[in-house]
Amino acid sequence: MQKAMDVAATSILPAFQAMPYATPAAVGGLVFSVFLFNKFISGQKKGNSKLLPVPVVPGWPVIGNLLQLKEKKPHKTFLRWAETYGPIYSIQTGASTVIVLNSTEVAKEAMVTRYSSISTRKLSKALKILTDNKCMVATSDYDDFHKMVKRYILTGLLGAGAQRRHRGHRDTLVENVSRQLLDRIKTRPQQAVDFREIFESELFGLSMKEALGKDMESLHVDELQATLSREEVFNVLVLDPMDGAIDVDWRDFFPYLRWIPNKGLEMKIEQMHFRRQSVMNALIQEQKKRIASGEEINCYIDFLLSEGKTTLTEKQIGMLVWETIIEASDTTMVTTEWAMYELAKNPKCQDRLYHEIQNVCGAEKIKEEHLPHLPYLNAVFHETIRKYSPAPVIPLRYAHEDTQIGGYYIPAGSEIAVNIYGCNMDKKLWENPEEWKPERFLDGKYDSMDLHKTMAFGAGKRSCAGALQASLIASATIGRVAQEFEWRLEDGEEENVDIVGLTSRKLQPLHVIIKPRNL
Repeated sequence: MQKAMDVAATSILPAFQAMPYATPAAVGGLVFSVFLFNKFISGQKKGNSKLLPVPVVPGWPVIGNLLQLKEKKPHKTFLRWAETYGPIYSIQTGASTVIVLNSTEVAKEAMVTRYSSISTRKLSKALKILTDNKCMVATSDYDDFHKMVKRYILTGLLGAGAQRRHRGHRDTLVENVSRQLLDRIKTRPQQAVDFREIFESELFGLSMKEALGKDMESLHVDELQATLSREEVFNVLVLDPMDGAIDVDWRDFFPYLRWIPNKGLEMKIEQMHFRRQSVMNALIQEQKKRIASGEEINCYIDFLLSEGKTTLTEKQIGMLVWETIIEASDTTMVTTEWAMYELAKNPKCQDRLYHEIQNVCGAEKIKEEHLPHLPYLNAVFHETIRKYSPAPVIPLRYAHEDTQIGGYYIPAGSEIAVNIYGCNMDKKLWENPEEWKPERFLDGKYDSMDLHKTMAFGAGKRSCAGALQASLIASATIGRVAQEFEWRLEDGEEENVDIVGLTSRKLQPLHVIIKPRNL
């Protein structure tokens, strides 16, 4: 979304000037935009006289507010606008009306109370291709398919029972991270450690074992006529699609100009989709051969091939398995990396966490069984996802019927953007929200094991299915590496706080100086 806004804001008008019939198209677009705006306002008046019209952020003809959103962090622009227009307002992104929600109160109303009216996803052209037209739990509309595949993912992978079955993979991840950190100290004692390099690789290995039963060093892909290294497979399955997901076709904002070609982007996304699909086909074929030989493993692909063989197509199974790989490999990494950044920057917080772990665990290494007895560690986790929510703005929803949110009339056809960042930085709810302060979660207002203390995992029927796994992996890893090592930032690292586009992914990998504690 952000990249599309940036592209639209900086290149649409020059593109108009270079095209045949540019002037008629621009004039036609202006007339159409004004028509939509008038229709929107008149629709509000006809909707319900007792409801208020949504405040409108002024924009430009045709392009609406796209120019104002060309900075790389639109979720922060949304928050600034909330200070002027309130927690709910509307903007124009080309031909689309977007209702932006910036407080927990209105966001929960939309996600829970008004859910039946706005349960449809509206995806960009790129996301439609990359998700094979919504064949994923996270991007599907709330229909029978969504209910079925969410049940599958909770039963086979992310629910409490499945998490108990996959416990060994998480324990192995934590052990491997600790061991690799110690090895780096032994071999390069004076050098800073790239925490992301270690943790991201281990997360990818865990996601592969949970999804497909095993990790791998290389993979031969017949459709690509090549043997890919593990790093190349990671790029194809995780990094490239993440980049493509925000590389939105500018025509998404101007559907009446869909006739104008954009071959470069179309070819890029199609090739990305083909490579991802080819790799997934190769991975799944390997596992089918394993299953046919009689070898069964507790993993998601085995579950889907058994439980979903009469309800899912081959392509849908591939998409559902891929979804678990990309999501497990990224969002938990974002949270854990920022938590270690903050702890390395704040020695007092780091010492408090270390002493709490010592008091509870003694000489024993921290385990998941200890987590309910470590309130400060839980506070560190929740404060980190509050300030650095992995998805600052959740994928847009679509109002398929007239509804209301916060006492305002929302006409059918509006898109709904929930600004999770705005909710978690609301000064009415959080004191000094820009500060990273775990202590705010220790005042007794929150259940220590409630995963929804903030809006980071969403709310209602579409709340994040992976919340439990993210909490277990991140908390156990943070606790273990804080227990075994002292952390401080490399010189200059404190200023490296920029993020990647419309995400909270740290732009620069975390580099830290660590040394073993005397356990």
